[in-house]
Amino acid sequence: MSVQEGRVEKGDELDQLEVRITRADLVRYAGASLDFNPIHHNERFAKSVGLPDVIAHGMLTMAIACRAVTAWGKGELLDYSARFTRPVVVPDDDEGALLTITGKVTAVDAEDGARVAKVLLSAQFDGKAVLGKPLARVRLID
Repeated sequence: MSVQEGRVEKGDELDQLEVRITRADLVRYAGASLDFNPIHHNERFAKSVGLPDVIAHGMLTMAIACRAVTAWGKGELLDYSARFTRPVVVPDDDEGALLTITGKVTAVDAEDGARVAKVLLSAQFDGKAVLGKPLARVRLID
């Protein structure tokens, strides 16, 4: 059952979200976060420290993945956690890196008189997971 059709239940899947991250996005994020680490904007430096190229900020990747939950619109985000497992390499072109996010409700529990969903996300770049155990808890409004 699609979560758009009614009450949220265990097993429901969120709509897939695809987001492209470009070098321009990295510049904007660096300005907003004040994270000017050269691995996020200087190809020569990134390669000198063993990276394949410039990489997206981990917190940017994590925030983009959480957009799948907030776009879902089924409640209030209570908390969200993830581990960084693999970098998102951002090429120097107009297309950028494609991040694909999916999510599934793994549990719906009662907490303080409200229904709370646990949503396990998957964030993939180039067919591989970039976040480990990205889990959101959402106070449902259904």
